[in-house]
Amino acid sequence: MTAIRTILKYSWLVLVVAAIPASAGTSRIYITNSAGDAINVIDPETNTVVQNIKGIEAAHGINFSPDGTRVYVSNEADSTLDVFDQKAGTLIKKVPLSNHPNNITVAKDGRIFVGIARDPGALDIIDPKSLTLTKTIPMRGRLHNIYMTPDEKYVICGSVQKKFVSVVDAKTETIVWDYQFDLGVRPMTIEANPDGSTKRIFVQLAAFDGFAALDFAKREETARIKLPDLHTGVDMDPGRLDAPSHGIGVHPDGKTLWVTSIPQNAVFIYSLADLKLMGQVMLPELKLAGKPLGGAVANWVTFTEDGKTIYISNSGLRSVTAIDTASMKVKAVIPVGEVPKRINTLVMN
Repeated sequence: MTAIRTILKYSWLVLVVAAIPASAGTSRIYITNSAGDAINVIDPETNTVVQNIKGIEAAHGINFSPDGTRVYVSNEADSTLDVFDQKAGTLIKKVPLSNHPNNITVAKDGRIFVGIARDPGALDIIDPKSLTLTKTIPMRGRLHNIYMTPDEKYVICGSVQKKFVSVVDAKTETIVWDYQFDLGVRPMTIEANPDGSTKRIFVQLAAFDGFAALDFAKREETARIKLPDLHTGVDMDPGRLDAPSHGIGVHPDGKTLWVTSIPQNAVFIYSLADLKLMGQVMLPELKLAGKPLGGAVANWVTFTEDGKTIYISNSGLRSVTAIDTASMKVKAVIPVGEVPKRINTLVMN
């Protein structure tokens, strides 16, 4: 029996290239390529791609069934939740959604939650046994990113368009409270209390190179941190200015917060105890003769279960950066597909 913990198109075209099934006690890093047609799977022991799941165009979010046997991918091209067999990489079913999806999260009972990123906005719920859409919860705006809290009690939803965080009770499948920001809500990560309950939600905001801290019990913003300006000179086209900081994660040990920045071409490390800056790691650059300096265009992050390595998607460089979290040193840059973004960790015991 396997169990997992997660750390963040056409059926006739699906195939697996160089598939190496994961054995007991191993983990895999899954990365979706937003401008490609494949999902890359990285072995963190070797930092190489060991599996390519082909035939899914415009993949967005990625997550896993609680037993680790299925991989769930939100498909923007077809407005479906695509369900794959984890070992074989073959398509099991395409589940029609209520509209165009963005990110997904999975409850321990197996239910799959999908954020709907088209007006009027909604949260779709998929039954894991029948693989059918069983409920659509209306929202007051398009959803972008959604997360299950560590205690599995709530689904945290964020909207770029309407600038809110919405908290949904996972048991009753109803909205229990909202928080309104002044800027659009982008990636988030959750800090737990010692008992597993939610302490703070760290929120990256549109057009802000930094993050905000939302106190879960008080239901109020308690801090807003701007990242250091490193004057890197990295080229920033207008489209990137609306999401300068677009990847964030709480380390598995609950002591540090890791935050990416596109203009700084770096990941910054903060102490969770006081939100003080502890260090930074520079990400790969792109230097071409006669062209402005290009950066990694860092996006999402995920950790290995033991927290020894963090993986960051370099959406501008067709690669993923692996960083040793103890030494804060880059250990590998792994080639993947076109515009890699959403990334997640599958752990098998």
